Amino acid sequence: METSTLPVDVRPVPWTGRFDGDGAEHRRWWQAVSPYAPHLTAPAADGEPSSRTRPAVVVGFCSDEGVRRNKGRPGAVAAPAAIRGALGPLAYHLDRSVFDAGDVVVEGSALEDGQQRAGTAVSELLDAGNLTVVLGGGHETAFASYLGVAGSSAVASGKRLGVLNLDAHFDLRDAAVPSSGTPFLQMARAEAAAGRELHYAVVGISEANNTRTLFDTAHRLGVKYLLDEDCSAEAVERFVASFLADIDVLYLTIDLDVLPAATAPGVSAPAAYGVSLPVINAICRQVAASGKLLHLDVAELNPEFDVDSRTAKVAARLVNTLLG
Repeated sequence: METSTLPVDVRPVPWTGRFDGDGAEHRRWWQAVSPYAPHLTAPAADGEPSSRTRPAVVVGFCSDEGVRRNKGRPGAVAAPAAIRGALGPLAYHLDRSVFDAGDVVVEGSALEDGQQRAGTAVSELLDAGNLTVVLGGGHETAFASYLGVAGSSAVASGKRLGVLNLDAHFDLRDAAVPSSGTPFLQMARAEAAAGRELHYAVVGISEANNTRTLFDTAHRLGVKYLLDEDCSAEAVERFVASFLADIDVLYLTIDLDVLPAATAPGVSAPAAYGVSLPVINAICRQVAASGKLLHLDVAELNPEFDVDSRTAKVAARLVNTLLG
């Protein structure tokens, strides 16, 4: 039997959850998720599976080094386990298989090494025909995800990549050292070096929490964005539809601080305003229905500051929506 050779540091462990029975009618996530092995997710012989049914593979990115560098509240290193713990008890209604490939762990200050290894894992999984799901980690997770997506055959074949960020912040900080505040400027520079333009859009920007310099950088790079105060259900649906129309494949990244602090208290930078959960969940449904979702990640859960696992449960619900 072929086993995984992905560059992960912690192999997957069994998930746990409520037990109601072994039958399909009782199935929950913890009963459905299996350890990843390449032969289990091989594409069907009759062609590539659709984006709604292709196997999904979960990879944890255990890091809060980027948050520490960005002077935020550390603790996101424990987020992948917390999100798995919140996913485990959920009822399983998916029409796809889900596998767990384990965790990439950032040791000490070795963020860039961890991002490279996570990117290698994502590229390998994408090229094997899977939908990849990275559980961060601070939002430095986004550059790890980008390395994987940009290194995949989908982007190499010339498909137009779009990056949609649900976030209160642009994360376009120009700093000497990469952090959780720099990933999308890093992406823009990497795309320019490859002779491409970064197609980047953000839903939920907080004007009060982004400096004029960050807005100027966004305008210079042609970033599309919606302010949190403008995120009505109708405006967001139009915004996302317009963005999706101009791309071939999508990388969706969810920074949980896009949500109001009452909904997502367990983050590095809780939002005073935020975008409501129904609107964020509707975006996830819209993205899933588009057929263009290639990769997704969830970032900035900080279990140390969570209340009754509220934020972890929100993250789990959004992942469930995206894969459903």
